[in-house]
Amino acid sequence: MTKVLDEVNGVCGKLVLRQDGADFEVIANGVFLMDTRNGESERLLVSVAADMVPGKARMLIGGLGVGYSLRAALDHPGVGEIVVVERERSVIEWNRTGPLREVHRDALADRRVTVVESDLVKWLHRTEERFDALCLDIDNGPQWTVTKSNEALYGDAGLEALADRLRPGGVVAVWSAEADSKFTRRLRSRFNEVQVLKIPVPKGEPDVIWLARR
Repeated sequence: MTKVLDEVNGVCGKLVLRQDGADFEVIANGVFLMDTRNGESERLLVSVAADMVPGKARMLIGGLGVGYSLRAALDHPGVGEIVVVERERSVIEWNRTGPLREVHRDALADRRVTVVESDLVKWLHRTEERFDALCLDIDNGPQWTVTKSNEALYGDAGLEALADRLRPGGVVAVWSAEADSKFTRRLRSRFNEVQVLKIPVPKGEPDVIWLARR
């Protein structure tokens, strides 16, 4: 039986945290956004990106979600400092002190983690920080954004902003719930090396991870 644990008005509109048995779900404006049932591809998003850069990578995670990507980053021996950019205060609190805290073993308490409450698109254009890996999981994909403003992240200007925040040899990793051939072509027009990984899921089309670097 599904139970509503919290319901708030967030930046993206109405946000709902639900519990279904032992699992948790986050719904944004009536659209399913994320849950705790699997998380394999969310973990791969950061672990594969970290494998592509030498040393202790400085990593940006765009979108906190249910904390799977952050936990995987902390557990990876090749990751050092991590900056998480999340615009929804409630999502941060659900992870910091709420029921999602146990999902990732209190990852936000790790001293290597800095959480920035901000819209990622806006933050990218005003920050001067640079990273070895930029791992983005803020939407269900380039074609299925949570809000219309997020579309800019996957366009020409957004990709340039991401590239500008990379250290030499750095990698951009993007998660999606579905393939997008147009986005693949857009990446290949701006990055020298682009990989497309398809990760099978229990039901439906495979999740997709793009890995790109210049």
